[in-house]
Amino acid sequence: MRIDLHTHSTASDGTDTPAELVRHAAAAGLDVVALTDHDSTRGHAEAIATLADLDRNLTLVTGAELSCRLGGVVLHLLAYLFDPAEPALLRERELVRDDRVPRARTMVGKLQELGVPVTWEQVTRIAGDASLGRPHIATALVDLGVVRTVSDAFTPEWLGDGGRVYAERYELDVFEAIRLVKAAGGVTVLAHPQAVKRGAVVPESAFARFAAAGLDGIETDHMDHDEPTRARLRGLAAELGLLTTGSSDYHGSRKSVALGAFTTDPEIYGEITRRASGAFPVPGAGGRA
Repeated sequence: MRIDLHTHSTASDGTDTPAELVRHAAAAGLDVVALTDHDSTRGHAEAIATLADLDRNLTLVTGAELSCRLGGVVLHLLAYLFDPAEPALLRERELVRDDRVPRARTMVGKLQELGVPVTWEQVTRIAGDASLGRPHIATALVDLGVVRTVSDAFTPEWLGDGGRVYAERYELDVFEAIRLVKAAGGVTVLAHPQAVKRGAVVPESAFARFAAAGLDGIETDHMDHDEPTRARLRGLAAELGLLTTGSSDYHGSRKSVALGAFTTDPEIYGEITRRASGAFPVPGAGGRA
């Protein structure tokens, strides 16, 4: 089985609609794909509806990538198979989403102060109906020739955490986020925890505290982790009794990584589904969970 547990659609900052993402996942030969838009479950219904139209088996795992903070460091928590209607977690996700537009306006203003000819209209046109975020501003910088790729915009010089035009926003305390997801029947995996090129990362010494709080796993195999980092994270996960996952963090054409570039072991996937009680994987016609 080929299992990719981290993807984004136009419900947040990807370029594929949820339906397109599901079709592309099937075409890429995946058996399981997780839709994990930033702080949003808005794409789930469209993705689920598309499963019935596929000519091959594909199972959808519903989830979200939650924006969190530990002290002054931003981190992301992948939440799988939680109840999307659970009131406390829903309220926190709405607070995060509602802060996206004011934050983006602040960053556009900072770019303009630096002499970058970006406009708010340009950024909102790129975002369309999606939940507006830094990747849309990064795309504008690519279009203007300021940076070569979207990833190049996520550096301290530009949009990276703590960078020149970075603006803070509402984020969940990571320990509260773990508690809320677990209370909603979900499973939690720390996303790309050592992606140092994006900015500051939490110290690995904090992982034991996360595990004690109920964290289920670490995303070890990711495009922003080199092989020594992946190996070190696997060893740390083994010491702490945490699951290890691999995922593409696919964003469509916004990033160069392909669906299934990194995958999760089927036994790990099985353990994630066994731990979940808020929702269940959705098999396509004739699919398997």
